[in-house]
Amino acid sequence: MPRGPKGERRPRDVIGNAVHVMRIATSQITDDVPTPESGGKDPAAVALGRRGGKARAAGLSAKRRKEIAKIAAKKRWK
Repeated sequence: MPRGPKGERRPRDVIGNAVHVMRIATSQITDDVPTPESGGKDPAAVALGRRGGKARAAGLSAKRRKEIAKIAAKKRWK
């Protein structure tokens, strides 16, 4: 059985997926997606991770951001 992005089991075929959705809709099973904090991760690290790109961009100069963008574009179009 395939696994979802968080490691949960997901039905492989269309009918199995429809039955799974029906069971969630009728409250026969719950579709709880665990939060990173409940998964055992440090809440401070999770908060920093959410800020990630914005915090990094705020700490970079405009010139350095432009250099990084040029390198990324070169690799993307290589």
